[in-house]
Amino acid sequence: MTEKTNNIQEQNSENSFKKLSIQVGLNGLSFCVLDTVSNEILVFDKVHFKTASTPYLMLKELKSVLNKNSTSGSKFSEVVVIHKNGLFGLVPKTLFKEEELANYLKFNTKIMANDHIAYDEIANHDLVNVYVPFANINNHIFDLFGEFEFKHTGTVLISTLLNQSRASSKPFCYVHVSEKEMEVVVISDKKLLFYNHFEYKTKEDFLYFLLFSLEQLEIDLEQVQLKLFGTIEEGDEIFDLCYSYVKHVSVFVPTDANYPLDQLESQAIDFSAISQM
Repeated sequence: MTEKTNNIQEQNSENSFKKLSIQVGLNGLSFCVLDTVSNEILVFDKVHFKTASTPYLMLKELKSVLNKNSTSGSKFSEVVVIHKNGLFGLVPKTLFKEEELANYLKFNTKIMANDHIAYDEIANHDLVNVYVPFANINNHIFDLFGEFEFKHTGTVLISTLLNQSRASSKPFCYVHVSEKEMEVVVISDKKLLFYNHFEYKTKEDFLYFLLFSLEQLEIDLEQVQLKLFGTIEEGDEIFDLCYSYVKHVSVFVPTDANYPLDQLESQAIDFSAISQM
């Protein structure tokens, strides 16, 4: 049911200097351990589900990955869990009320009465991301490691890309590409215009979601700078198809001295996981 890629580099380091980052979603999960002293990735494991999973099976797979890497009994200086799903809504901070969490989601996502709803404040950008985390994952991580931090993948992408963007009147469209999923972030003049998460099956689906999003924003395909990153390279089918419709297309490489970009490129580590290191 799953395809796995594994990259493990054994290093000697005290657990008190190790940071654990886990990204979980119904299409796959990834796991990363960083030595915060040497700034080296010690362990990386990634699981891709051939078919969409369930929260129960996702937790079973996560337990397997953690046990395989002898992580369950370890101690870390920091643990971060990133939830990747479409159960979210962005709210301007000036309009946000914590007691209204369910109302922010009920019109555009399917939520249950017993769902736990959380929120992330996107610092310095007057935005709050309201979302439904995978409660069974959080419970298990708490049982293993105690207190930890969790976020939505949209929070990570938006804050990271806004902080890296430069002032420009031309719109930049960033698309984080992964197996079966795409996250679209549109920024202009250091302001967020759009963020959404889509699931796709074919390259034509990918193109449709991209062009439809840009059309709704009335963005000129001759002007927008399309930056693709994640599991994509120049010459890929998706890259070439986008280039047929959008004038300016390139593969985006993040620039941040706080995490090891050379390892990010060589091992195809998930952007959301590594950017939380």
